[in-house]
Amino acid sequence: MTAEEIEIENAAITKAYKELLKVSYTTLSDDDKKLIRGAFEVALDGHKNQRRKSGEAYIFHPLAVAKIVAQEIGLDGTSIAAALLHDVVEDSPDYEIEDIEKRFGKTVATIVDGLTKISSLSKEKDMDVSLQAENFRKMLLTLNDDVRVIIIKIADRLHNMQTMDSMRPDKQEKIASETLYIYAPLAHRIGLYNIKTELEDLGLKYTEPDTYYDILGKIKESKEDQDKYIEQFSDVIKKSLDKELFNYTIKGRPKSIFSIRRKMLKQGVSFDEVYDKFAIRIIYKSDIENEKFFAWKIYSIVTDHFRPNPTRLRDWISSPKTTGYEALHITVMGPKGRWVEVQIRSERMNEIAEKGYAAHYKYKQDKEKEDNLDAWINRLQEALENPETNAVDFVEQFKLNLYSKEIFVFTPKGDLKSLPKGATALDFAFNIHTEVGMKTRGARVNGKLVPLSHELKSGDQVDILTSETAKPNPNWLDYTSTARARSKIKSALREDKKRIGEEGKEILRRKLKQLKITLNEASTNELVNYFKLKTSLDLFYRVGNGSIDNTMLKNFASSRSNALMSFIKNKITRKATVKKDDTEKEDATVSYDSLVFGKEEEKLDYKLANCCNPIPGDPVFGFLTVSDGIKVHKKNCPNAISLQSNYAYRIMPAKWVDSTQQEFLGKIVITGIDNMGLVNEITQIISSNMNVNMKSLNFESNDGLFTGKINLVVKNNNTIKKLIEKLKKINGIDKVTRV
Repeated sequence: MTAEEIEIENAAITKAYKELLKVSYTTLSDDDKKLIRGAFEVALDGHKNQRRKSGEAYIFHPLAVAKIVAQEIGLDGTSIAAALLHDVVEDSPDYEIEDIEKRFGKTVATIVDGLTKISSLSKEKDMDVSLQAENFRKMLLTLNDDVRVIIIKIADRLHNMQTMDSMRPDKQEKIASETLYIYAPLAHRIGLYNIKTELEDLGLKYTEPDTYYDILGKIKESKEDQDKYIEQFSDVIKKSLDKELFNYTIKGRPKSIFSIRRKMLKQGVSFDEVYDKFAIRIIYKSDIENEKFFAWKIYSIVTDHFRPNPTRLRDWISSPKTTGYEALHITVMGPKGRWVEVQIRSERMNEIAEKGYAAHYKYKQDKEKEDNLDAWINRLQEALENPETNAVDFVEQFKLNLYSKEIFVFTPKGDLKSLPKGATALDFAFNIHTEVGMKTRGARVNGKLVPLSHELKSGDQVDILTSETAKPNPNWLDYTSTARARSKIKSALREDKKRIGEEGKEILRRKLKQLKITLNEASTNELVNYFKLKTSLDLFYRVGNGSIDNTMLKNFASSRSNALMSFIKNKITRKATVKKDDTEKEDATVSYDSLVFGKEEEKLDYKLANCCNPIPGDPVFGFLTVSDGIKVHKKNCPNAISLQSNYAYRIMPAKWVDSTQQEFLGKIVITGIDNMGLVNEITQIISSNMNVNMKSLNFESNDGLFTGKINLVVKNNNTIKKLIEKLKKINGIDKVTRV
């Protein structure tokens, strides 16, 4: 570079720095300015030899990120300094995290350290999906250090997305996909709606450029008509608002390209057929005391002039979103017979909508009131810190919870609870408290008993019925949609499996002793290998629940000498070896090895569809073909929408299961002499018998004789055999037969 070019660049850097101080949302003290100045000097020195792909000096990037943090997100001086320093430790050999702490204090150092960890995670090359998901989970764990880590990372991602034009197309697509996958949902959850919208639009620009530019062109073409329409709409209500002496502004806001495209896909319509391509926003001045009153007064004025759609009223003033968002949204029939969305917000509400976290804290009045963001972070930590959670499942579930719309339901005492749309009665139970969830035996919604899988709607009043004997079973995973509930259920099932495994280990020790075999590390490894299992826990669990019985163990013993020789000869090594104390952690992933169909979960013949090639664990459905039996497709198969809309009557529910966890319906008929307490004795044996649940019970007595019919849910054939033997021993019972 020439001396003149260097001088021009330095002037541009100085200008960008001064602009940063000028646009800060929070009032910067002299100490803040000193801190920011020091951070700027270190960043300038740390990046002095670096340039971006576009050719510009690298320092422009941290300056731009700090400006987003200061102006658009509205964070404080500490955050602005951390944003300026976010790449220094990673990119400069001259600075370590200790240097940052020494010069700028522990808080700035903690944030910079969190950002450095995230940055090093994303440097992994050719990551598979599970590793990528694990990295996202590790990234989210930095929330534990300081939530500002994630917020600055979102600002960093926004600037990278804004300046991606000089990158290779494959890199652009990868970064854009990652942005749509995790960063846009995160921005949405933290309440950064403006940034979320921009991330989505930029994500679409690089993943589907043709669609993006097509919609962008059409928005530009229709802008003049749109502006005229907004003016026409505003003119009608301005006189009434002025008459009531409101201090207000009316703005027209076009919907984002991403949301218009989503509507086009969801509704199956063209751009011209999307009726609400923009919203009108009325922002009014008010003190805190009158905010609610003024909002409803403006609502009244708007609906005096334009007919409202009663199904489209959204009152987020009485019940704010968990992000802190407050507003009244109404949809009215505007001029020329067009539906228009009107958003009514005070200036305070508008700042919270645009700045999210930062404004929420600026305006927070009641210090005792539980803060939604803090509560959300605490709940998230529980799920994040469970090391046995499958990372891909976690990120998918986490994403669903980030983007899901909210419903508001009531406890029996009238307390309001927020849940994601699609949440069930069982989700509600776990939302109340983990212990309530674990002991759930039923639920009442609006006074009526409902299944645990009952989907809740806004306004429902939910009462959870608990029992000390109730405990989670694998079917509960089908009844829940929230990450919290699923995480707790999986954890409980693992504990149950370990408990049965411990009992199974003792049973195995006794049975092997009868076969003159000692249970130790070597024999356990032989058994795991013989039964083609993954871990010792799988072995003990199968013995405990009766899947591996005496006959199978005798067969093992008879072939043992040959198997042992083979075992020693080949030095079989497995990934999951038994430790010295014969205990072992369970593999985090579920061992799916069987497909079942319909509500009764039957095993049927099937073929896997070639169009989507489902693998064990994928969400799937069965499709009954005319000549080729049942074909199994992934739920997101390219042909799924067509099959489900045109041949719904030929669709069969299907799911992958772990055959050791699968449950079957068994029917027992009991006959004998009727006597007092007999029914109680029968039910006690069944309820105390491991892995057996009663579905229904029917007893009839006739002239001193009785007949009982019992429907049971059992894990396997051996369990029901053991139960029949126990029932036969009851005094007065003549016959026990399985139907």
